Amino acid sequence: MDTFLSFNSGSNKYPSRRSVVYGTNGMVCTSQALAAQAGLDILKRGGNAIDAALATAISLTVLEPPSNGVGSDLFALVWHKGKLYGLNGSGPAPMALTREKVLAKLHQDGKAKGTCSDSGEIMDLSVSSMPDNGWETVTVPGAPASWKALHERFGVADLASLFEAAIRYAEDGYPLQPVCSKLWKENASKVSGLEKEMMYQPFWETFFKDKRLEPGSVVTMPELGSTLRRLAESNCDSFYKGDIAREMSRFSRETGGYLTEADLHDYRPEWVEPIRLDYRGYDVCEIPPNGHGLVVLMTLNILRHVALTEKEDPETVHKQLEAMKTGFTDGKMYIADPRYMKADVAYFLGEGYGKKRAAEIGAGARLPRPVDLDCGGTVYLCTADREGNMVSLIQSHFNNFGSKLSVPGTGILLNNRGKNFSLDPGHDNCLAPGKKPYHTIIPGFLLKNGEAVGPFGVMGAFMQPQGHVQVVNNLIDFSLNPQEALDAPRWQWIGGKTVEVEAGFEKKTVEDLKKRGHVISVAEDFTSFGRGQMILRQPGGVYAAATEPRADGVVAAW
Repeated sequence: MDTFLSFNSGSNKYPSRRSVVYGTNGMVCTSQALAAQAGLDILKRGGNAIDAALATAISLTVLEPPSNGVGSDLFALVWHKGKLYGLNGSGPAPMALTREKVLAKLHQDGKAKGTCSDSGEIMDLSVSSMPDNGWETVTVPGAPASWKALHERFGVADLASLFEAAIRYAEDGYPLQPVCSKLWKENASKVSGLEKEMMYQPFWETFFKDKRLEPGSVVTMPELGSTLRRLAESNCDSFYKGDIAREMSRFSRETGGYLTEADLHDYRPEWVEPIRLDYRGYDVCEIPPNGHGLVVLMTLNILRHVALTEKEDPETVHKQLEAMKTGFTDGKMYIADPRYMKADVAYFLGEGYGKKRAAEIGAGARLPRPVDLDCGGTVYLCTADREGNMVSLIQSHFNNFGSKLSVPGTGILLNNRGKNFSLDPGHDNCLAPGKKPYHTIIPGFLLKNGEAVGPFGVMGAFMQPQGHVQVVNNLIDFSLNPQEALDAPRWQWIGGKTVEVEAGFEKKTVEDLKKRGHVISVAEDFTSFGRGQMILRQPGGVYAAATEPRADGVVAAW
C-alpha cells in the first residue's frame, strides 16, 4: 500500500515567506540547495570562501544543466585579504571562425538573402543576426581554466576535493528541483528534431533521451562524472591540452566545427581591474568589458543625478526605466572586446556622461534604439568565510543548453556565447577570429570607504544589468533588507517602449506608466526576471544573506 502523500511538487499555490539568514563562520548562496551544501561542506572542512565558491560552481554544472556546464564561461569578483580582484573567464572565437564563414553558412541554410561568387566570397548578403546554436556560436570555454586560476591564486583546499560532491551527484544521481525541472522541460519542445542531425545527437542522448524531468525525479550523468574525475586528476589541464581537448577537437572536426586543439591550448583567463562607480556613498563594482557590467554603472551614473523616492512611485520607476534604456542603448553600441572598443570606459563613468543623460529624461517614455532581450541560462553564487574573504561568481553557457552541442561520451555541453557577436563589419563587436564577444554574465560587489560590503548578483542574460540596478536601488535608495531587495517585484525593458512587469507590481503604478507612454504587459511567468543572491557584511563579524523565490535557491550558513 502506498504510504506517500501525493502533491504537486513543481509549484506553490501560496507565496512563500523568506527571512534574511544570518551567520558568522561562513555562507554559501546559490540557486540550488545541494550545490550550496557542497560549498558549505568545504568551509566546514577548512576551506575558504574561494574553495567554497569553486565547489559550488563545479556542482552546479551537474545540478543545473540548462543553465551552465563544463563548457561554460565564468566571471568572478573576489575580496581577499582587503583587496578586490576581478577574473574574466570568457573565451574568444576560434581562430578558424570568420564572419564570412558564418554568412556563407546562413546563406546555405536559407537564413540570409544574397549571393556568393564562384570563389565563395560573400556578395551583397544581408543578415539579421548570428545563429542561435551550432558551431558558429561556440567560443572557447573558460570555466575549467578559471577554476584552476582562482584556486592557484586564493585556494587553500586540495583542488581535487572540490570536485567530490559534483562527481557524486553525477554518478549516484540527484533529485531534480522544481525551477530547474521547469526550464529543462520547456526546452524539450524547443530542441525536438535536433536529434535527427548528427552533430546534435550526442546532446539529445545526454540531456533528453530516456530522461524523466519531473520535480523530484532522480537524474544521473555518469559521462559528466567521468569527465569531472579527469579534470580533478589533471588540475583541469586535460580540458585544454590533454585527452578531453583532443575529444572536443575531434568532435568539432568531424561535424563541421571550428574549435581546434590550438584554440584550447592557447586559452588563458584574464585577471582584470574591476570597474566601479560611487553611487550615493557606495562603490558598485563590476567586471569591465567585454562584459556588460558597464551597463549597470552607466545606468546608475544617470540615476545618481536624479531624485528617487519610494520604490513603486510611478515617477521613480519611470526614471529608472528611462535611465536603463539609455544605458542599454549605449552599451549595445559600444561594448565589445576591449582590444576593439573605440569608446573609453572612463567617459561612461564620468560626471559629464551621467549629467548629460539624466537631463534627457522627460515626462514621457522615449523610443531609443531597440534591444533584443533574450532570457538566458546562467547560475550565480556568492560565498563568505570567517576570515572576511568573499566571492561573487557567475557561470553560464548563455541560452538554455547553450550551443546544443555535447561532446560525445563526456557530458560536456558547449556554450553559444558567439551568438552575441554582430555581423555588421562596422560594429566594434563584429565577429573576428580570436575575439571575445559582448558578454552578458556579470558578478556584482559593493564596497564602502574601501571596505567590503558584499557580493550580489542576478542571473538572466540581458535581464542581469536590470536586476543589478534594481537590487542596488532597493538596498541604497529604498532601504530594503537583503531578502526584500531580492523579493521585490521587478520590471524589465524589452525594447522600444515595451516593458514587462511582474504580477506583484501595484496596479496604479502600471496604469500611471502607461499614461506616460510606456507599453506595459504584466508577466505571470517569473523565470525571465532573473534569479539573485547576496551576502552583506554586518557589524560584529556577522553576515546577512538572502536568495530569492524565483529560483530553487538556499542560503547555507555556518
